[in-house]
Amino acid sequence: MIVKQLKVGMMENLCYILGCEQTGKGVVIDPGDDPEQILSEIQNPGLDIEYILNTHFHFDHTQCNQDVKESTNAYITMHMDDIPYYQAPVDIVLKSGDTIQCGEEINLQVLHTPGHTPGGVCFYGDGRLFTGDTLFVGDSGRTDLPYSNRNSLGASIRELMKLPEETMIFPGHDYGATPTSTLREEKRNNVNAKEYGFYQP
Repeated sequence: MIVKQLKVGMMENLCYILGCEQTGKGVVIDPGDDPEQILSEIQNPGLDIEYILNTHFHFDHTQCNQDVKESTNAYITMHMDDIPYYQAPVDIVLKSGDTIQCGEEINLQVLHTPGHTPGGVCFYGDGRLFTGDTLFVGDSGRTDLPYSNRNSLGASIRELMKLPEETMIFPGHDYGATPTSTLREEKRNNVNAKEYGFYQP
């Protein structure tokens, strides 16, 4: 499977392009800025993008949704609890437990992880966890914003920590020492591990 991590915009956002090498089908996760770069990375392997997957409604993760949709005819997706705060059409409403199947190789489970926003989600599949602004490398998402809730975020991350420890995390911002990590490393080194109750030495 093709996995591309792109740094876009002024807020060190990370956008992801996933592609099925067998079928050429693909998805884009959180197209927050720099549409020319995103579309160029799509066109380079010639991917047919079927879905635009948003981890949450904030503009720095969604502002290029329409640019990508206009170029690819992909479906814009978002969790039902974030749609009231998103000022544009959504094609597919997500809920926890849904599965995004794209081509033969991309199979992502939708995990509802409220806290940073009410409808925040992570996408999990094939040992990879795309965490948006729920979990960063070494930190976690902000909870001082409108509609955020620190207790909910802690509960969401504790649920993520039940996944296999070798699961790789792909966050929504490049805020850590490295652009990716594992759940094992986050249990040991995340600054919020003790507060949120997932610390494991």
